[in-house]
Amino acid sequence: MNILFVHQAFPGQYVHICQQLLKQPGNTIVSVGMRESSIPKTKGYHHCIYQPKRGNGNDTHPLVVDAETKAIRAEACAELCQQLKQKGFTPDIICGHPGWGELLFLPFIWPDAPILMYQEFCYNVNGFDCAFDRELQPDDNDWLNSGRIHFKNANTLLNLDHATWNISPTAFQKSSYPERFHHRFSVIHDGISNRARPAKHPKKLAFAIDEELTLTNADQLITFVNRHIEPYRGCHSFIRAIPRIQELQPEARIVIVGEREGISYGKACDDGEWCDLFLAEIDGQYDPSRVHFVGRIDYDRFLTLLQLSKAHVYLTYPFVLSWSLLEAMSIGCAVVGSATAPVMEVLQHEHNGLLVDFFNPQAIAEQVSRLLEDRPLAQKLGQQAHRDATEHYSLERCLPRQLNLIDLVASKAIGL
Repeated sequence: MNILFVHQAFPGQYVHICQQLLKQPGNTIVSVGMRESSIPKTKGYHHCIYQPKRGNGNDTHPLVVDAETKAIRAEACAELCQQLKQKGFTPDIICGHPGWGELLFLPFIWPDAPILMYQEFCYNVNGFDCAFDRELQPDDNDWLNSGRIHFKNANTLLNLDHATWNISPTAFQKSSYPERFHHRFSVIHDGISNRARPAKHPKKLAFAIDEELTLTNADQLITFVNRHIEPYRGCHSFIRAIPRIQELQPEARIVIVGEREGISYGKACDDGEWCDLFLAEIDGQYDPSRVHFVGRIDYDRFLTLLQLSKAHVYLTYPFVLSWSLLEAMSIGCAVVGSATAPVMEVLQHEHNGLLVDFFNPQAIAEQVSRLLEDRPLAQKLGQQAHRDATEHYSLERCLPRQLNLIDLVASKAIGL
């Protein structure tokens, strides 16, 4: 089978799928992205990089800058794919993430090739992440703000129109899309690697903060993870909880993983960085010597940190569910999570974690303290979290379902 993968940052969500397909005889894989692929060159695999020829125009209307950006990328990707076609490559299936626009014109290059699209999130004028956080998001749902949000979905809706089939990692994320498309969706998670598992010998683990401080299993460790430390992932609620956490648990160490500069989602801070803004708010109310920002760390260190964690906090707007929550659950962390829809799909209060109001720092602190003080409860919740994550979200469970879906779409057994 000839398979074309399209992802701006390939392999992205396709890393395990691609590696498994390359093990099967007879498959030829071509991937397209904007940077080098981390998948090693091997027989039957070829990676192509496309480069846009231009940037956005100086006089582009602000409402359509996003659409123009995606059209520019779509054009560059289509030109590269036209060259592939001229060289004799015809995919039996196209698997792609449409979020950056690259898939827009591919149905006109290979009109007979079915397309399986990875649908991550659709913006909604009402509900979900928009106007969820009244402190930081506009609460004036006027026509211009609503129109801006609606315009952001132009690329999404065009792609949904010509997708043969769609896949979303969670039911919540699928629910963000218009109902008229739901009959062409499957919900299958990307899958969590079995490397994310409880430590066999936790007393032997160590995590070096710096040359002077190394954390071990003896520490009262609280963890919080963002790709970028930002409000979409609850940085303000967690940072505001720190003084109360330290009041209740003065010996605790708090380790925060993620970049302090920039954002992944939402609006950039108007004055500096979000993390600095909220730390300034609690200045003088907490002991900074026991709060450690470690930036972005490699995966092995990340797993070790979670294996040492006594309480892991995960907060999010009603938005895309982070892999880090499921990795923490798979490792067996005792989790305090926000009572928001994406989290509540995987966490049930006092069954496999504890749920709190996203906006309540005091409640966050008290539930974290509860886990540190009641270790039998923490162990019970962590063990159940591990069982649930393994049963529903492990790579061993999800990957065969993903591969089967690819076969079904490629054979045209399902789809338009």
